[in-house]
Amino acid sequence: MLAEFFPVQGFNKLNRIFAYHLAGNVVVIRIKYINFIIFILFLGSCSMTRSLREGQYLVYDVDTQGIQESDAEVIRSNIQQKPNTRIPLLNISPGVILYKIGEISYDSTRLAERMESWESEKQTIENQIETRGESGKLNRRLGKVVSQISRLERKLEYGNWFMRTGNPLVLFDSSKTEESKRQILAYLVNHGFFDAKVETDVDKKKRRAFIRYRIKENSPYVIDSTFTRTQDKDLLELLSENRRRSHIKVGNRYIQSDLSRERQRVEDLLKDNGYYTFSKSFLEYNVYKDSLEKKVTIEQIIRVPRPAEKHTVYSIDSVLFSIASPTDVISDENISKEYEGIRYELYRDRYSEKVINSRIFLRKGGKYNRSDVIETQRQLANLDMFRFVNISFDTLGNSLTTRIYTRPNQKYQITNQLGASVTEQLPGPFFSHSLRNRNLFRGLEIFEFNFRAGLEGVASATTEGGVYRSRELSASGSVIFPQFLVPFDFGTLERFGRYNPRTRVLLGYSYVNRPEYVRDALNTIFAYNWATRDLRQQFSVSLLDANLIRSALNPLFEERLVELQNQGNNLINSFLPSYVSSISGQVIVNFNQYGLYNRSQASMLRIFFESGGTSLNFVNRELVEDRSLQYFQFLKFQTDFRRYLPIDNRSTFAYRLNLGLAKPYGVSDGILPYEKYFFAGGSTSIRAWQPRRLGPGSFTPERREDGTFDYRFEQPGEILFEAMFEYRRKLFGYFDGAFFIDAGNSWTFEEDPTREGTDFRVDRFYKELAVGTGVGLRMDFDFLVLRLDMGIKAYDPARPEGERFILDNLSFNRPLGERGQHVFNIGIGYPF
Repeated sequence: MLAEFFPVQGFNKLNRIFAYHLAGNVVVIRIKYINFIIFILFLGSCSMTRSLREGQYLVYDVDTQGIQESDAEVIRSNIQQKPNTRIPLLNISPGVILYKIGEISYDSTRLAERMESWESEKQTIENQIETRGESGKLNRRLGKVVSQISRLERKLEYGNWFMRTGNPLVLFDSSKTEESKRQILAYLVNHGFFDAKVETDVDKKKRRAFIRYRIKENSPYVIDSTFTRTQDKDLLELLSENRRRSHIKVGNRYIQSDLSRERQRVEDLLKDNGYYTFSKSFLEYNVYKDSLEKKVTIEQIIRVPRPAEKHTVYSIDSVLFSIASPTDVISDENISKEYEGIRYELYRDRYSEKVINSRIFLRKGGKYNRSDVIETQRQLANLDMFRFVNISFDTLGNSLTTRIYTRPNQKYQITNQLGASVTEQLPGPFFSHSLRNRNLFRGLEIFEFNFRAGLEGVASATTEGGVYRSRELSASGSVIFPQFLVPFDFGTLERFGRYNPRTRVLLGYSYVNRPEYVRDALNTIFAYNWATRDLRQQFSVSLLDANLIRSALNPLFEERLVELQNQGNNLINSFLPSYVSSISGQVIVNFNQYGLYNRSQASMLRIFFESGGTSLNFVNRELVEDRSLQYFQFLKFQTDFRRYLPIDNRSTFAYRLNLGLAKPYGVSDGILPYEKYFFAGGSTSIRAWQPRRLGPGSFTPERREDGTFDYRFEQPGEILFEAMFEYRRKLFGYFDGAFFIDAGNSWTFEEDPTREGTDFRVDRFYKELAVGTGVGLRMDFDFLVLRLDMGIKAYDPARPEGERFILDNLSFNRPLGERGQHVFNIGIGYPF
């Protein structure tokens, strides 16, 4: 076999292309990419210790020994010097490589000179403004100069982008080792190991430092007893009544942070019971150690302001609520009125005192309660009517005059956004516009108008391969009332003011243009929303969600639906002109603020229930059988549980369990509205399958000529189960890595004559759980997370039994398996 080698003309030396013609196949290789890869590998292959000077040692390994009862990860977090993250076997550090690339082009002297130049220009402009007065041109130039100075300051302090993203070599510093030793010992002592000892060993070999922290915890001290001493007997009685909530428990190991938590609890308790002037400075704790028994006795001392005196209990004398003029240009009419014991001073008579009163929890004659003060401030802010809410108190004897001072927010607020979003495959641009009109009917209502237009890349259901445009357009107008709108007054406004009650009335229109269909819908919603004071539980009830839907089908897709109908599948009814109405309810329980990933542990549970076409149960079926619109009756239930478990300060484990059921009945003729079906696969589902292409059950798609499955068509299901497990770890800079395993599938309740094996059967469903695994790379900018996941099919239920495990298809020649076995997913944000 002969091989010809020839250069392709028309390219410069750096970007020239060599084509190798072998047996009729042309392989094109861009030399500049190879050069770049060789350059990176060269940097990585260089020894991390080669550039070190005499006396410098690379921190190569840090080990801790002797940890038995303490938190090992917390102890390791007190170590100031940790080795650079290295790739196993290759023994290279990507973070160090990036940092070295940044050092090549980094010149601090030149940056300092540029900084001096910009500082000089800034001084010149400020002098001109002081001499001539302000002007638009000078102000714009000054803003640009200040921006350049800020950018240079960041570069001088943290380096360029490569240096900020990467990591410098960690060189051994004996002073930091000693400081780490002191911090570890302090941690142990603060957690009850009063007799602990910490020693360090440093081995230096071949310019590498191996640091070992030898920890001897010895027996921890436990709390034997506690007692409180104070001259104020009323305080002593109040604390005794709430003793069970104390953070200091007899029999527990001594932990110093528990004293801080107890100090804060006592202050909060007293301030919630009228002790307005009490503070933590009156609290003192003494710890008495018994070195033989390894026990401690804790004494709590509560001092009084002066000898032989008590702490004062304060009560509310009066409450004054004032709304100032929004600007000095608008005159203040100083309208004054009183409602249920609260004095209102308004710059104009445009606000409902009844609604505002439901958000104020301080009442004349009641004791001072700091929790009520905080809740009042929070609920008034939730109204989104005021720029700020300030609450102050004037004291006279043991009485408090409460002043709540506010200033109205701007009447109209316009927000425009331009960005990118992704729901299936490729991200696409979107534009959104929103208009907010506050205090629409003078009852603190909010009118919202929202418009959104977006373009995304999705897989077509009618043609094979490629990504096609999906265009979306939506507009809606809604009014949000700060109360429950009910036919009769049951005192709901006063009773539920603490729960931020809202009623939303919405009218909207949406348009979706996908490769297989065009669908537009007119939508109206009437819903209630509320939440608990700590936002741990959020509730919503939709009494009406009505949609008038019209569809236009692509001829190929319509032909496919007709074929299915001829075989007994009436999915085409989901695309007929239809009317879909439902009532629904949702509960979200958020434990420890799930979504804020700096928490120790967090989880979230979402439960959703929906009943469609409920009112048709009270109508004679004959009245809706002869109709121009398709009607639906269905029940839908979904529960979604997510949990986040930090392993150490660099890695976490997260998982998600998702179960859904949707059952049509009555006039639906066994068909759901298309939007109510469940779909499996995609960037937030089973990631080794294309979006909405997995299942249902063991259904086998048609095969192409090369023997691979044809995944052109979406696969709707009525039962959904997903279990997703993910290990996440910080790599370097903005980059995080992930390893995941996903399992799940969808099914139907009844047999589908066009899709064999789709129905749920207890004796076989566990054999139809698809399993995918893969790795992911994320760029976490705090305000935005960009995600790329590569999923590989491991167990495919679409194949015959005995052939479903396909992970062994991976080999050195085919590292990603056979064609179609791997899927790339682009996403914004974490998958769960």
